[in-house]
Amino acid sequence: MDEKQPATLKERLWLIVFEAETPLGKAFDVVLLWAIVLSVFAVTLESVDSIRAAHGDLLKVAEWGFTILFTIEYLMRILLVRRPLRYITSFYGIVDLLSCLPTYLSILLPGAHSLMVIRILRLLRMFRVLKMVGHVRGGETIMRGLIESRAKIFVFFFAVLLFSVLAGTLMYLVESGVEGTHFTNIPISIYYAIVSITTVGYGDMVAITTVGKMLTAIYVLTGYAIIAVPTGIVTSELLKSHFGDPSSIACPGCGVHGHLPDANYCRKCGDKLQ
Repeated sequence: MDEKQPATLKERLWLIVFEAETPLGKAFDVVLLWAIVLSVFAVTLESVDSIRAAHGDLLKVAEWGFTILFTIEYLMRILLVRRPLRYITSFYGIVDLLSCLPTYLSILLPGAHSLMVIRILRLLRMFRVLKMVGHVRGGETIMRGLIESRAKIFVFFFAVLLFSVLAGTLMYLVESGVEGTHFTNIPISIYYAIVSITTVGYGDMVAITTVGKMLTAIYVLTGYAIIAVPTGIVTSELLKSHFGDPSSIACPGCGVHGHLPDANYCRKCGDKLQ
């Protein structure tokens, strides 16, 4: 990135809003992060009846104040980037928009303001502020591993579903004729099989017969055996992915971060990095 001083007001604002390398840019991000934390905290407090009864008006004012602040910030980001549509459709762009909408929707749909907790996703920006962009890249690596292994995971999920249907049906055949049984139909028996195979074990249903208890033990042990399969699938895909350590440079076109230090063009929109 060039060391020359920005010549226009738009360039100076862009450095403040999108970059965390300058004192003003870092201060802007820190204030924004604190505003996000306080706004989520306010929404959480408002859900408590006693607090809402005592301080409801104050929390409403705070809610609208934070919403107006985030709306102004969102509009500034759209105006400052060279490719607004790229920013609007990016992950952070969508999160920024969704963090503003609930308050406006609450005018027509009472209770919609509770959805403002989605603002907590905006705290992901703290990795850039704290110069920990590598952690964000690590998250992207995990997401890529999940996406690349989606076909194998689907096959695994479908196989487990078929096994659960067979296991539930078998439990129904074994337990349905017993007095006081919980296994009154096949769907609820399949539910029991899924809960057992996943080793959740809610305890709302129990097997009564000896054979039923033995089958339950087999289902639980089978669950422990197969739980490592999706982990291995995703891990193998993660090992195929390799990224260098990213920088904290923001693209002037779409505002995305996480570029390699020697990158000349944006990894998302292709715009030239300044």
